[in-house]
Amino acid sequence: MMTWNEEMVIEANIEVIWNLFQLENIQRIMPQIIENEVIEMKEGIVGSRYRQKYQEGKRVETYIVEDLAHEDTPERKHNTSGFVLAKAFKIETSFTLEKIDEKSTRFIYSGSNQGINFLGKILMKLSSSKNNDKVVADFMKRVETEALKDSH
Repeated sequence: MMTWNEEMVIEANIEVIWNLFQLENIQRIMPQIIENEVIEMKEGIVGSRYRQKYQEGKRVETYIVEDLAHEDTPERKHNTSGFVLAKAFKIETSFTLEKIDEKSTRFIYSGSNQGINFLGKILMKLSSSKNNDKVVADFMKRVETEALKDSH
């Protein structure tokens, strides 16, 4: 299993950053998601499910994402979602925003990727944590870049 937990301070208002995680804006921070369709929207968000299509090169994977935890207060915003990718990996990701002041926010991105069948476990052994670290860092930088565009 691979896990990560990274944080950074973004010089933008918490609401500006949170807005990037809304369905209509998700492609700005996750350009590989080419489709994001609501299957079931639950009151309070937890239990809501979406069909996502993710493109990497020529390959397109379709999977169902479920919201597992959700919090939306003026001081703290949090969402955890999980999905199974290619019947081989169980992935869980969490985004947490903590308000420092009106112009700065702590952004915490954590998650795990676990092989759930023989192929998934073999591929997990072969994948490098260095590559995963780069993916995480690139994603966090993209969130910061997009948030700064919207806050000026």
